[in-house]
Amino acid sequence: MNAAGVVAALAAEARALGPAVRGGARPVLANGTLLAVSGIGCAAAGRAARDLIEAGATALVSWGMAGALDPNLAAGTVCLPDEVLASDGTRFRTASHWRDPLAALVAAERPVAAGTLLTSVNAIDTVAAKNDAYRATGAAAVDMESAAVAQAAAGRGLPFIAVRVIADTAGDALPRAVVAASRAGQVQIWRLILALLMAPADIAPLMRLARRYRVAIHSLEAVAGALAAPIVVAASGA
Repeated sequence: MNAAGVVAALAAEARALGPAVRGGARPVLANGTLLAVSGIGCAAAGRAARDLIEAGATALVSWGMAGALDPNLAAGTVCLPDEVLASDGTRFRTASHWRDPLAALVAAERPVAAGTLLTSVNAIDTVAAKNDAYRATGAAAVDMESAAVAQAAAGRGLPFIAVRVIADTAGDALPRAVVAASRAGQVQIWRLILALLMAPADIAPLMRLARRYRVAIHSLEAVAGALAAPIVVAASGA
């Protein structure tokens, strides 16, 4: 039986896909899609992607949030990149026979961007750093996991796409509290509270980021409904 595998860094991102049940040792969505919540970063995402392949996944999706590098991208824009650019310069093409039908479905409800998605080893957390990355790579957006998922798929010759929704725009600096809270591979509330106590000036930008995050979650939920049908196409190799 063909099944796609979805890698999400955070549980909140995975919940946008809908309820999952345990299928053996792994969560499975209602349409049979395998799910892994990896934690933040390429090392964790790569392990999760390889585990999904061993569990029977015949196509892979990198799923979740991204930061905009292109100043024209607003929060909630769905990034369905043509390619993923790793930090070492390696480029991975996404499966056009899967991505393009999905983009057409999503575009009826949400703005969609294509182009290049950069995967960074570290968070690109300032406006200046985002501008530098945009000028250096031309990438529309940045995340910290997709290249590892793409590499795992390429190693087995499997179809791969990235579905990333813009949370922070190119004009948004990530509050230091958020960066500090995520260093352990997950956004830990106690670390966030401690960092805010140390830097109360971060409270206002954190509230702005929270509003953007809610918009992004709504877009992820909208994409989840459109994703189910193309998964069957990709997994069957059509």
